Amino acid sequence: MVASKEGSGDILLNRVRSGLDLTRPQKIRLVFFLSLPAIMAQMSTIVMDYIDACMVGSLGANASAAVGLVASCIWLIGSLCGSVASGFSVQVAHLVGATDNLSARSVLRQSLSVTLAFGALLALVGCVISPYLPVWLGGSAEIVEDAATYFFIFCLALPVLQVNWLCGAMLRCSGNMRVPALLNVLMCVLDVIFNFFLIFPTRPVVLFGHQLLLPGAGLGVTGAALGTALAESVVALLMFYALCCRSSVMRLNHEKGRFKPTASVVGKAARIGLPIGIEHFVMCSAHVASTVIIAPLGPAAIAANSFGIIIESLCYMPGYGIGDAATTLIGQSLGAKRKDLCGSFARLSVALGIAVMSVLAVVMYIFVPDLMVLMTPDALVRQLTVGALRIEAFAEPMFAASIVAYGVFVGAGDTLFPCALNLASIWLVRIPLAVWLVGSMGLSGFWLAMCIELCFRGALFLVRMLFGNWMKAAHKLAAHPGMDS
Repeated sequence: MVASKEGSGDILLNRVRSGLDLTRPQKIRLVFFLSLPAIMAQMSTIVMDYIDACMVGSLGANASAAVGLVASCIWLIGSLCGSVASGFSVQVAHLVGATDNLSARSVLRQSLSVTLAFGALLALVGCVISPYLPVWLGGSAEIVEDAATYFFIFCLALPVLQVNWLCGAMLRCSGNMRVPALLNVLMCVLDVIFNFFLIFPTRPVVLFGHQLLLPGAGLGVTGAALGTALAESVVALLMFYALCCRSSVMRLNHEKGRFKPTASVVGKAARIGLPIGIEHFVMCSAHVASTVIIAPLGPAAIAANSFGIIIESLCYMPGYGIGDAATTLIGQSLGAKRKDLCGSFARLSVALGIAVMSVLAVVMYIFVPDLMVLMTPDALVRQLTVGALRIEAFAEPMFAASIVAYGVFVGAGDTLFPCALNLASIWLVRIPLAVWLVGSMGLSGFWLAMCIELCFRGALFLVRMLFGNWMKAAHKLAAHPGMDS
């Protein structure tokens, strides 16, 4: 799966690791080469969510509301798994930058043990609470059963999904952005195929003038959950194979090593990942609180909010892709002791993120009514979603600044203070504003509160990136460079 030939991005990354100078055009090309496949990977995930939403949306507003009701809790669990993966993958970025590949593989072995155990624990907790969660979130009687089933199936697949997230992060931080991108595209294709046969019942189709019966399980919302879980599981196995058996830097099948976690590696993972995990938990708890705020507005508002988040993702997921590239660039630059490159890579990455998301915000503002025609036949849901997203479009440039700057800070191992900024912004600005505005403006009030908060957050992150001492955390992590193998 891993290309053996080095492309331009690989050559430029090797210059970083080798201590060679890079011109400004070379820096721009490197940011671009790493960002493009990362953007592709993120966008394929959103396309998959979009396809799921379209397929489920064709079943009616209640089906969409059932999935939307538990979506924030799914993000919460996914973000916790991602934060555990980040604690280890950032270490790998630093070690690969320092050309200490043996220690990088030691970190990988230990991360597999820790993250699998963590994913299994989350799966157990999620399965136990799945029957009660939709009721706790304020779901109406007609959607709670489907919502509980959807969440239960997601939780069953968590250990495999955790492997997928970890292996993808490890590949990216070791400098391989292409394989995760291609496998995420494959996941999107598989999701369409599985959903097509699992969601809808057996139905007649006309092919080349002949009527045929197209088989289908007719499982509805349950089929959507199963289709997504199957697609992600297949890709998780391929991602593991690409990392552990084919990667020239990280493969484990040609040497022996211990999978038992050590205090050194787990301690560093905790210092990096714990603030991210706490932040994600509290922020996603805020998203759960947002669901509770919106739920009394009815199934149409819940469905519209869910659709709005999916469509907005088409704008902001490229920002997360560029943020992933920034994490790799900053992590490997610091590992190679190239502090001179960190500031320029940070500024170039943030500028690219703002430019891309600004263009996509304009596209979203213009074409969101056409997208909603494809996603649901419900006129009220369409109207609510279009109004919300046209408010949110104005927040995308500053949202980009916060997303990419956060990726810069993670690459430097500076996670505590940025996490505090995120928490303060969402809990002290978004939630109070949402409670105040929803009463008079309905769903539009919630999205206006989010727009204001994202602009505020972006300003905080820009100030931190331009004037803060965010590389200080990297020096602390480097204080004990040795890795227990």
